[in-house]
Amino acid sequence: MIILGLETSCDETAAALVADDRRVLAQRLLSQHDAHRPYGGVVPEIAARAHLDHLDRLVAETLADAGATLAEVDGIAATGGPGLIGGVIVGVMTAKALALATGKPFVAVNHLEAHALTARLSDDVAFPYLLLLVSGGHCQLLIVRGVGDHRRLGTTIDDAAGECFDKAAKMMGLGHPGGPALERTAAGGDPARFALPRPMRGRAGCDMSFSGLKTAVRQTLDGLPPGPLSARDRADLAASLQQAVADVLVERTERAMTLFEGETGAPESTNGPVLVVAGGVAANGVLRGALGALCDSRGFRFVAPPIALCTDNAAMVAWAGLERLRLGLTDPLDFRPRPRWPLDPAAPGRAGGRGPMAAKDDIKS
Repeated sequence: MIILGLETSCDETAAALVADDRRVLAQRLLSQHDAHRPYGGVVPEIAARAHLDHLDRLVAETLADAGATLAEVDGIAATGGPGLIGGVIVGVMTAKALALATGKPFVAVNHLEAHALTARLSDDVAFPYLLLLVSGGHCQLLIVRGVGDHRRLGTTIDDAAGECFDKAAKMMGLGHPGGPALERTAAGGDPARFALPRPMRGRAGCDMSFSGLKTAVRQTLDGLPPGPLSARDRADLAASLQQAVADVLVERTERAMTLFEGETGAPESTNGPVLVVAGGVAANGVLRGALGALCDSRGFRFVAPPIALCTDNAAMVAWAGLERLRLGLTDPLDFRPRPRWPLDPAAPGRAGGRGPMAAKDDIKS
């Protein structure tokens, strides 16, 4: 079985062909960083236009790279949400058109589930496993019990960790995309110089909060001597923020490990229970190192997909579509793209479902 996957949920336009033996036959990705850099963040209208301008070409190039034709493809998968709705519409409509023209099944993929299942593409991880999904728009701890079967243990009550990195990088003048720039800057910094808070650490449950960290970075910058920010100040503040986020995520994840063991009976694979980290922030080296050390201490196997499969890409979308198609799960051509699409619909909304922010963690921002 071979699936064509399309990804257009934010500012990456991508297409990929993936086979059911876990081979990525070909993939193409167009980053829009240069288009959004002058604005310091992703502009939805610009992103949607770029998807519309380039997706058809990327599909054709992906097929050519694999030496394949649409007739040889067994299904067409596209991110159906959550995401910036203009971009999601472009990908879904393109996939529908290809499915209708070729008579192939159409599969609408939840972008979060694509991240969640990536470890099964890269490392053939068996269900169930514990997942830390951490990106610019999402921050969740989940038990992945099967395709379409997820139990959320915790989520951010305000902002995601990746958003905190991006906004802090903008305050420090590090440019866009902020997360990778902040990690590069932090490499030469002292993580102990600035005493930033560790929000929610020590509290019951697995929920997270990162809005206060952004405020603390702003206050720290305001407290420095007037004038241009020095390279040393940038490096130390970036390192301090990076360490604070890692500390919070490790403590919250350790609590989730206990819940996971209680709910699943600590399932034993060849290498014990598994923690998977996925999403764009999963590319951060400090976080990977800290989570790896946590897994060593708790007897978990640590799985972090290759960095190219952590950030938004079409291979993960194709693989999630393939997993669904193998179970006979397809979608009609009247499927409606979704700006919100929670992995665990039974879980309470952000902040326990209270107030206007309750569902924001299901929006890719």
